[in-house]
Amino acid sequence: MKTATISGTPRTGLGKKDTKAVRLAGNVPCVLYGATDQIHFSADSREFKKVLFTPEVFTIDLAIDGKNYRATLQDTQFHPISDELIHADFLAINDANPISIAVPVKVTGNSVGVRSGGKLVVKTRKVRVKALPANLPDSINVDISDLNIGQSVKIQDIKLENVTILAAPNVVLVSVNTTRAAMAAATEAAKAKK
Repeated sequence: MKTATISGTPRTGLGKKDTKAVRLAGNVPCVLYGATDQIHFSADSREFKKVLFTPEVFTIDLAIDGKNYRATLQDTQFHPISDELIHADFLAINDANPISIAVPVKVTGNSVGVRSGGKLVVKTRKVRVKALPANLPDSINVDISDLNIGQSVKIQDIKLENVTILAAPNVVLVSVNTTRAAMAAATEAAKAKK
């Protein structure tokens, strides 16, 4: 799993006025949970771009007041109008405890159905999984080479060792749908046989 580093400064004032001042300075108020105590800190909003605006999943090395913590980005809040990041919650990683994280779905292969005129539809972009930090996958790879028109790959078709997938077994990840062109070709083929 990829790692990113974010530097933080401890926060002493936690009221609305202090939080507003932090945001006006171009920083994001943050909280780290799961360490010995909750740690309130602020970090430069530019440091979050490498973590937020990518389909990849990161573990984060937090450097706060001379101490380092390994964590995952658990939750983020954005301003409803400007879409700026206004708050971030982190969860400290303990190698002995399983963590829950959303992992991206990556499609591999060239589908038989797509080559026959079908349309590939990726229905689920990320899947939440639970595992020990050492067993967390970077992504869930879905091979679509054998998918024909009308077929799909569901959660129940994915097998991962030492990882629990936290989604219903019948959730569709990827499917190959029929297109108008494929239906027209099938109709023409049926007419030609008559």
